[in-house]
Amino acid sequence: MTSEASTEIRLPTDGILAPDALRDSKMRERLSAPAVSLFLKLTDLWHLSVDDRRALAGDISRPTYHNWRNGKIGTLTRDQLERVSLVLGIQKGLRTLFSDEASATRWFTSPNHDLPFGGLSPLQRALRGSIDDLYAVRRYLDGWRGMK
Repeated sequence: MTSEASTEIRLPTDGILAPDALRDSKMRERLSAPAVSLFLKLTDLWHLSVDDRRALAGDISRPTYHNWRNGKIGTLTRDQLERVSLVLGIQKGLRTLFSDEASATRWFTSPNHDLPFGGLSPLQRALRGSIDDLYAVRRYLDGWRGMK
C-alpha cells in the first residue's frame, strides 16, 4: 500500500459522513470547493445581498466572499461547512414542502408567528447570524416534513 492510498479519503457508501469527519482537514479541503459552489448558487437563487450571504456563512469578510466568487476557495472551517449543510438542508425542506419555487419563497420570506420565528420570516431568523438560527429553521422544516 502506498502512502498516497493510505491518505485517500473515502466517503461511506451511504453518503453520510461520520460525526467527526469534519474534524479532518483533508476531508474539509475535499468538500470546500463543492460546498462553496452550491452555497453561491443557492444564495443567488434566494437573491440575497452580499452582506446576507456573508452572515449565513458565519460573518466571513468581504474579501473572503469575493475570493469565493472568483473561485479562490481555501479550506473551509467545520463551522462554515456545517452552515453550508444547513442552508442546503433548508432548501431541500422547502422543495419537499412546496410544489413550486414561488410558494416556497413566499413562505420563506414572510413573517411567521410560530414559536421559532416570533414574527420574523424564516429567512430573517436564519440571517440573525448564529448557527443556532440556521438549525432552528432547518429543524422546523424537518419537523413539518415529518408531519406531512
